[in-house]
Amino acid sequence: MSGTATHVPHAPHAPSAQPASSEPHVLYVRFDGCAEADHPRLLDLLTRLTPVVQALPPDAALADVRGALRYFARDAVGLAELVRLRAAGLYGTDCTVGVAANPLLARMAAQAGPAGTVHVVRPEDAGAFLARRPAAALHGVGPATARTLVSYGLDSVGRIAEASPATLQRVLGATTGRRVHERAHGIDPTPVTPSAPARSASAEYRFGRDELDPDQRRRALLTLADELGLRMRTDGQVARALTLTVRYADRSTTTRTRALAEPTAHTLALTSAAYALHDALGLQRARVRAVVLRAENLAAAELAARQLSFDPREEKARRAEAAADRARARFGADAVRPAGLLDAA
Repeated sequence: MSGTATHVPHAPHAPSAQPASSEPHVLYVRFDGCAEADHPRLLDLLTRLTPVVQALPPDAALADVRGALRYFARDAVGLAELVRLRAAGLYGTDCTVGVAANPLLARMAAQAGPAGTVHVVRPEDAGAFLARRPAAALHGVGPATARTLVSYGLDSVGRIAEASPATLQRVLGATTGRRVHERAHGIDPTPVTPSAPARSASAEYRFGRDELDPDQRRRALLTLADELGLRMRTDGQVARALTLTVRYADRSTTTRTRALAEPTAHTLALTSAAYALHDALGLQRARVRAVVLRAENLAAAELAARQLSFDPREEKARRAEAAADRARARFGADAVRPAGLLDAA
């Protein structure tokens, strides 16, 4: 199995970062090519090292290995290599691991390093590491916020770190400006919170090339919403929230979640929510590699409350959807397709 651990060399004149003073103990693990069904099994690899594992569907997790260092007689980098070895040996899956003193730096380390490697950012090197990263690479900074920062000349994390908190708050607003200022200095007080993957269902669309056309991305979201809706209706389930993950050409991601107006499995409602999530990102000409749509907090459809509607068009749409489901059950999933996909046929 190829892949090595890398570290960031120290740069004396880089803006000083203020991460946690402890040695690296947080792993951000991204399982490469992980199918949804394999995610729980791969998480089990981490729980064998430490009980402090936070699932990050569809393909990642955070782990705090502080309590495992002495037991395994390895440092955090050694444990990261052990995770890669076991994932490859047991499941044939490689993974990319970021190692740092907090979740923010661990995430960014994994995104900065080559796939299939362990990339470590030590506290004394955090300033140099952050200074070279583009503004969009700062975790929590979406494309729209990154464009705003760049328009003010703050095109790197180093330049953001040099800006005063007051400047960032004027540009981004009080809450966002304060958070971005802290993160640009490597500050992340967020703990790794042990969690099991919530009941959810996801579907992924990978483009044949880096997709810049927003219409093609919306068409992909329609495909995913239709797939998820049919799957949930067939299983008698509804979702209470929808999550969109966008993967870019540089392997970075943006994830946003929206609570649904009511628990639903209807394609029209899921599509509307997916479009709203996509449009709110302001991607414009972003180079998108893949989109993942995840139906969250699934529940039994018969137990979910439904708001009464007096709109005859909505009732007609529900009846048409039920008829389409029956046709698909009899003739196959491609027997009926959403109108927005017919032009692509």
